[in-house]
Amino acid sequence: MTMPFYASVEQIMRDRSELARKGIARGRSVAVLSYADGVLFIAETQNASTALRKVSEIYDRIGFAAVGRYSEFDNLRTAGIRLADMRGYSYDRRDVSGRQLANSYAHALNSIFTEQQKPYEVEICVAEVGKNESSDQLYRITYDGSIVDERNFVIMGGQAEAMTVTLREIYRAGLSLPEALELGTRALASVGGSNGAPRELPADQLEVAILDRQRPQRAFKRITGTALTDLLPSPAPSGVPADDASSDSAGTVEEVPIVPPPDPRPGQPPAMPRPDDTAPVDTTPADGAGDEQSESDPPSPGSA
Repeated sequence: MTMPFYASVEQIMRDRSELARKGIARGRSVAVLSYADGVLFIAETQNASTALRKVSEIYDRIGFAAVGRYSEFDNLRTAGIRLADMRGYSYDRRDVSGRQLANSYAHALNSIFTEQQKPYEVEICVAEVGKNESSDQLYRITYDGSIVDERNFVIMGGQAEAMTVTLREIYRAGLSLPEALELGTRALASVGGSNGAPRELPADQLEVAILDRQRPQRAFKRITGTALTDLLPSPAPSGVPADDASSDSAGTVEEVPIVPPPDPRPGQPPAMPRPDDTAPVDTTPADGAGDEQSESDPPSPGSA
């Protein structure tokens, strides 16, 4: 007679949480920032793919970003679009809000986490642009249905904690779009390099979109191609000019030893100067010294 397998509820939930966190950490990171003219989405991708999108539009002034398993968060994105369209059609477009969608996502993920054997390995952000920067809404929903109302910015996936610390140090209110894009890209590239050094994220490895608060109805807009390249900061030069000395070596002059030129007559040791050789040396050639032709001079006409 075999004994039935038993595991405590705490152990089951702990195993599911560990599974979901590992799956999310393997994904590439996404940053969502609030800036002066709207909300910015920056997603790191392996290449400039037009099919696998981490950032999408949900409704007029609501955006969606996610990390983790693509098939799972794409199902959530599609369900959110259908829910928003149905609510806007049944009532009014102004009745669709980011808070309602975030609560719906939280209930769905909580049910999946507690009732199904395998949880969703996803983490999503629902962002709604407001009339001004202080009224922007950023909701972060985790794999177990927990919802957090974030302020100013959100970073998900990968080494999100280290990136959040970096972005918190450099973020400030009232950023322009190029400044917000630079800070967000710098935060995403702050980890993952060789020996802990920052990386470089070119334009073809970024998926960028915005919620523009100046647009009357549909605020979502993607930024690709030349427009994205122009917004990104130019890469730092590989070398430093010789006249640009560093601050550590300012005012320091390095002495270079003077090496005497080699003796022109090979096979004979060079003559060492004596301490009493202080008299000037007469460099005037002796009589007839200039009549001898050197090996490097061309032969004169008529010579054999």
